[in-house]
Amino acid sequence: MTPHRENKIRLKRFSATQRLFHLALIISFMIQSATGLARMYIETPFGTRLAWIFGGFEASLAVHKVVGIIMICGFAVHIIYILATFNWKGFPASLFGPDSLIPGPNDLKQFFQHVLWFFGLAKEPKVGRWGYWEKFDYWAVFWGIPILGITGLLLAYPLASSEIVPGWGLNVAFWIHRIEAILAMTHVFIIHFFIGHLRRRNFPMDRAMFEGSVDMDHARHERPQWLAHLKEAGELEKMMVPEAGPGAKTLYYLFGYCAIAIGVMLLIGGLVNSTSITW
Repeated sequence: MTPHRENKIRLKRFSATQRLFHLALIISFMIQSATGLARMYIETPFGTRLAWIFGGFEASLAVHKVVGIIMICGFAVHIIYILATFNWKGFPASLFGPDSLIPGPNDLKQFFQHVLWFFGLAKEPKVGRWGYWEKFDYWAVFWGIPILGITGLLLAYPLASSEIVPGWGLNVAFWIHRIEAILAMTHVFIIHFFIGHLRRRNFPMDRAMFEGSVDMDHARHERPQWLAHLKEAGELEKMMVPEAGPGAKTLYYLFGYCAIAIGVMLLIGGLVNSTSITW
C-alpha cells in the first residue's frame, strides 16, 4: 500500500513485539524510579508525596520488589527473543551486519565525526539502521538490568542473601544498586529524552518507537546507509507504510509527553532535595 502524499510515507523500523518490549520497559522503569525515589527521599515532602501515590513507605517497597521481578522476567524473555530471531544462518557475519546492535569501529568513528560536526569541523555522519547513540542506549539497559536485578534481589531478601554473601557484601550491593539507578535515571531523563524527542530534527516527538515507523524524509537524511541496504536487498518497497491516523498520533503524543513530564518531575525533585537526604 503506497500513500498518496509523499510526506505521508513512513518506513517501518520496529515490529509490534519490539514496541511492546519498549512500552513495558517505559512503564516498569517509571514505576521503579518513582518507588525508589519515594523511599530514598521519604524524609522530605517530595518523597512523602511519591510514597503516598503507592500507598505509603512499605507499600512502595512492595511495589518496587514486584515490578523489579517483572523486569527481570522481561529481560529473560528478551534474551529468548534475541536467540529466536537472530540470523544464525549468517553467523558470525550477522553479528556485525546492518541490523546488528553490536558496536563496531565505524560507530566510534561516527561518534568523533559527530563531535566535530557540532563545531562545524566535519560533515554530519550518515548512519545505518542504528546510530552509535542508539546502540549505547540498548547496551546501557542490557547491562543495567542484570546489575540492578542481582543487587535488588540481594537487598530484597537479606536473610537468604546473608547465606551467600557476607554482611558487608549487602552494603556494597546497596550502593551499587543506588548508584546504577541514579545513573540510569539521569541518562534516560536527560540524554535519552533530549535525543529521542527534543532535538530540533525530532521535535515535538520522535514517534518511531510508538508508531513503529520513521518519516521517510528523516530516514533519507539521517539513515541513508539503511535505505541503501534495504534497496539493495529488494525490501525497501515492502517496508513502506502509511502514517498513523490523527487519533493514534494524539495517543502517542499524550503518552510520550506524560512519560517525559513524569521523568523530568522525578529528576528535578531528586536534584532539589538531594541535600536533604543522608547518603
